[in-house]
Amino acid sequence: MRIRAYQAAEVAERELAVALPGRWRHVRAVAAKARQLERLTLPEDQDLVVTAAWLHDVGYAPGIVDTGFHALDGARWLQRHGFEDRVAALVAHHSCAVYEADERGLRQALASEFPREESAVSDALWYADMTTGPDGQDLTVDERLAEIRQRYGPDDVVTRFWLRAEPTLRDAVRRTQCRLSAQPM
Repeated sequence: MRIRAYQAAEVAERELAVALPGRWRHVRAVAAKARQLERLTLPEDQDLVVTAAWLHDVGYAPGIVDTGFHALDGARWLQRHGFEDRVAALVAHHSCAVYEADERGLRQALASEFPREESAVSDALWYADMTTGPDGQDLTVDERLAEIRQRYGPDDVVTRFWLRAEPTLRDAVRRTQCRLSAQPM
């Protein structure tokens, strides 16, 4: 089913606002940033980037967690609830999720269940996520990566996968910044 951004916002609020208020602040800020970036995508994709931004962290919700890998858990939940396959795939692969899947032994599951999209939409989603802090603050990608390392510590699975993912994340952020500088305001 094709879901609109306002519907995705309602779903995200229902699943995250009370249970995970910090995560909810992050998601709201990522969606707001994605709304500013939607002009970088094709007209038919503009609502899609905002929809995916609202839903990108839904897999953290206590009632949705299954494997403990939020990108895959969220995407599977979205699929089970009839959300559009493309939205589920964008959620599954947001912000270099394949590297975390590797660390958790879930790469094959992720790859076989959800195709990875490489587009202005996925870049904009990654940019919005990777330049927004855990409480919704605006950060550079360098500040965000440093914040993640500090929050999780040097030996955590999250820190390990981010170290491997950094070049790919930076490329997506750079592509989005280039698109932004080429677009009139």
